[in-house]
Amino acid sequence: MCECTLSAQEQQAAELDMLRHSTAHLMAAAIQQLYPGTHFGVGPAIEDGFYYDVQLPGDHKLSTDDLETIEATMRQIAKQNLPLTRTEVTREEAAAQFVEQPFKEELIAELPEGETITTYTLGDFIDLCRGPHVNYTSKLKHFKLTKVAGAYWRADAEREQLQRIYGTAFKTADELTSYLTFIEEAEKRDHRKLGKELDLFSFNELAGPGLPLYHPKGTRTLRLLQDWLRKELIARDYVEVITPHIYKSDMWKMSGHYDHYKDDMFFFQVEEGKDAEGEARYNEYGVKPMNCPGHLMVYSANLHSYRELPMRIFEFGTVYRNEMSGVVHGLMRARGFTQDDAHILVRPDQVHDEVLKLLDLVDYVMSTFGFSYTAELSTRPEDSIGTDEMWELATSALRDALETRGIDYEINEGDGAFYGPKIDIKLRDAIGRIWQCSTIQFDGNMPGLFGAEYRTAENTSETPYMLHRAILGSMERFYGILLEHYNGALPTWLMPTQAMVIPISEDQNEAARGVATELAAAGLRVEVDEANERMNAKIARAQTQRIPYMLVLGKREAESGEVSVRHRAEGDLGAMPVAAVADKILAEHP
Repeated sequence: MCECTLSAQEQQAAELDMLRHSTAHLMAAAIQQLYPGTHFGVGPAIEDGFYYDVQLPGDHKLSTDDLETIEATMRQIAKQNLPLTRTEVTREEAAAQFVEQPFKEELIAELPEGETITTYTLGDFIDLCRGPHVNYTSKLKHFKLTKVAGAYWRADAEREQLQRIYGTAFKTADELTSYLTFIEEAEKRDHRKLGKELDLFSFNELAGPGLPLYHPKGTRTLRLLQDWLRKELIARDYVEVITPHIYKSDMWKMSGHYDHYKDDMFFFQVEEGKDAEGEARYNEYGVKPMNCPGHLMVYSANLHSYRELPMRIFEFGTVYRNEMSGVVHGLMRARGFTQDDAHILVRPDQVHDEVLKLLDLVDYVMSTFGFSYTAELSTRPEDSIGTDEMWELATSALRDALETRGIDYEINEGDGAFYGPKIDIKLRDAIGRIWQCSTIQFDGNMPGLFGAEYRTAENTSETPYMLHRAILGSMERFYGILLEHYNGALPTWLMPTQAMVIPISEDQNEAARGVATELAAAGLRVEVDEANERMNAKIARAQTQRIPYMLVLGKREAESGEVSVRHRAEGDLGAMPVAAVADKILAEHP
């Protein structure tokens, strides 16, 4: 891509950010007018829009009707064509201006000495802000407030809880309409809504935030996904292990997680007997947030020859991370989730070829679900460890593999892990959203921490390198992405129920059960709807449940040994023998 095109894109993005940031100020001016005494937090432009954190007087909780009122007031202010005026002020002047705004006072107190402090004025509203902004409010025409949510000040659960009002803004009415249509479609596909409608999973306050409870149908789909991937991995010479969910803190100190990741983990004390004086003796344990230490302990339990490498160790390992309750989001960001995790121990000369094989696996998985994807290569950060030679070998291996496979990628300079570079795969779903799922990370550090070695051809001991990799990533998150991508109508091979047999009357119930038995014997998941209802009602119910095949059975079909086949997307497919239906459904399995 040429520099001029990139510069134009950057300029457009900057202009859109300025427009949205200015609209956030417009919203704040409307809120101040409607709710005098409001305390304001911050109001930045973000991807797809903007927000402002506010603390309303009297702890007033905003409703959808309130958002409509705020939006109407914004339009009234915008029509006045007021200027957004920038003013440089001293620290003392800023403190005096915001004496009744405690959150702004806190921000002012933290500004570095000597930094230029600026405010922006819009009518009666003055904000502490670096800018830039549009010149006049008449340029703010195409905006919409979208939702309100809770947010802690400075993202600190110990601090004040504010209300975060989200909105979006665009340069043209067509762009705004297109975005709102996209949002409406995304809401229809929300996996939390689909999970409830299709009886797949639920959440319960007694379990805690971010800890899903899988119902029988949801469990069935997750197991099908795991079984499919397990079979593929074993065919690619992976070996499966099972490792503990908890480890003593000594292990987490050895791995470095205790020093660098402790706040994101769950720790607890266990009484393990008495000491010589009869006092209780305790050990601290931590619930695992990742699987790599366990896999390295499995590897290090035995001696290994260079001929055994690469060794590909995988596990569907459930991990737990102490995400703040305010940021958990259904299956997409959970406290407990299962990773399709693998760690591959390799010699230096094997890194490039192994990354190629991993990219082949990524392509197989993504193409199975019809996802297009690109990649991002993150390179050496400033606070890295390891030799220049190691970093050059690893980075070149990852870059060359991407180029050999012809995968479009961008360089994310300096954003690799401290122990090695990485590739992140970003897929695009049916409505154009980008999701980061697969990751391939080079690690030249952790194997040595756990004493991982192999004997070389010269009979010396060497420490292998390790590739961390996840293809689906969090299986819960990937499940949520699939539900939204397919709008609940998962591929036939992943559906909990693949076919519903629908007898037209009670007289055909026994024959319908016979059809279900025959299909089940062929390895299919089948149910019979024996409800005493009209056929059309049964078909409608099956359609709502996204069941791929509806097999209607009347007197004529029962006598002929056939069923009338209806597909959830294609409609009526005509009459078929039961064996032919089984073959048709099985043909859709990967």
